[in-house]
Amino acid sequence: MNETIRLLAARKSTRVFEDREIEPALKNAILAAAMRAPTAGNMMLYSILDITDQAIKDRLAVTCDNQPFIASAKMVLVFCADYHRWYRKFRLAGCDEGDVPAPELSDLVLATNDAVIAAHAACMAAESFGIGSCYIGDIIENFEIHRELLGLPPQTAPVCMLVFGYPTAQQQARKQTTRFPKECVVFENRYRELTEDELVGLMPNDRTRALYNRKYVSAFAKEMVRSTKEIFKNWNRKE
Repeated sequence: MNETIRLLAARKSTRVFEDREIEPALKNAILAAAMRAPTAGNMMLYSILDITDQAIKDRLAVTCDNQPFIASAKMVLVFCADYHRWYRKFRLAGCDEGDVPAPELSDLVLATNDAVIAAHAACMAAESFGIGSCYIGDIIENFEIHRELLGLPPQTAPVCMLVFGYPTAQQQARKQTTRFPKECVVFENRYRELTEDELVGLMPNDRTRALYNRKYVSAFAKEMVRSTKEIFKNWNRKE
């Protein structure tokens, strides 16, 4: 097994960090790796917000579903889907005689792909230095608060956040979570419907009901639905 595959296989989320700063050279290397990630049409449809203000970290720890470890992370990066600079460039270049249409939902999907691919490049670059990370999907919630807090213009959307730090010994020793078996995820050529027995085998029904209540119809899930609608209004807004 080569080192890249070993890192991919061993990676797990880290939520408790040592009180140890991330060296500037390593931080720059992580950001450089993110910016070399694959991107649609080489457009780099994302921006990365490097959150160094402790007051903003403290606020994000509350607005992102009350997760205090966000505030203690040594590096916090917010990855935004971003068509704003291209919208401005298109207008500046006189495209459509300056009457450039606002980006559509398809553009948001493509830019979200760009942002998340860049985020995972940063995640794995950090892993190679022994720096742990955790994805925070809750950055999608409370859009109006995050728009003001992060100074987000139209045609931008915060789609994921990563927090980084050196994992404690306990975090390093913690077991990985399991994944679904390959035959239930990887299909050859065409989609395959799982059998009912396979579906139950993925997770017992009692645990499935608990997950449904916790993740699918919970208050934070409903807030994410509401915020996503507001995100698209801001995304599709012409200046």
